[in-house]
Amino acid sequence: MIRTIGIYIYSGILILSTIFKLQKTKNQLKRNPEKVSDEEIFTIPNTIPKKVIKATGSTISVKGREKLPDEAVLFVANHQGLFDILAMLGYLGKPVGFIAKEEIKKLPIVSDWMELIHCVFIDRGDRRQSMQAIGQGINHLKAGHSMVIFPEGTRGHGRELNEFKPGSFRLGTKANVPIVPVTIDGTYPILEGSNGRIKGSDISLEIHDPIYPETYQKWKSAELAKNVQGIIGESLETIQVEEKSYGNVREKRMNEEAN
Repeated sequence: MIRTIGIYIYSGILILSTIFKLQKTKNQLKRNPEKVSDEEIFTIPNTIPKKVIKATGSTISVKGREKLPDEAVLFVANHQGLFDILAMLGYLGKPVGFIAKEEIKKLPIVSDWMELIHCVFIDRGDRRQSMQAIGQGINHLKAGHSMVIFPEGTRGHGRELNEFKPGSFRLGTKANVPIVPVTIDGTYPILEGSNGRIKGSDISLEIHDPIYPETYQKWKSAELAKNVQGIIGESLETIQVEEKSYGNVREKRMNEEAN
């Protein structure tokens, strides 16, 4: 528990240390917004998650960055836990914004950075506001800012996948941008799987081939959601098989050394 409290304190200190950089970035955007790139703004939101993940004792492996298009994309990922967001901010290799809960706007400094990286805050209990938020997300994509959605709508339990909601894909299809499936594995044990006590884990992040508009325009929303869920589900199964195989080899080697 002491370690968990320490990581929360460390994270808070990191966030507080960005106040001056935050104000400087805001001033630059007011004076000359066209001269401030997404990459420049994203430096802090990219760096801090890496430090926090390292502090938990976790490792992370990333596959498929070479598949990323240069243009804005809609990333679609499964949702295992809170650390999914940190992993994607730190390791996707591209500036991204998220569809986030309205409650997060109450967090000082964090919400300011989120607005700067084009996050959209949504109140799921207010249908009208939700539609406006989706429209804002579509506009961000059209303007060249990549976004991330978790189409399950809630966190899964470990590797369990909830059904992907077709409506969430509207951001990509309405903006006419590539949709990139992303498999996340290993974040659940860090916090949710350990009763709120932070511990290290091995995280995998796999970026899959983009699905371009000329392909998904042939599908209905439900087909698109089903296909993306299938890609991510199959990837999770492959990771499990590889882990089991590695575990068997390791156990055999240890037995041989013992004998």
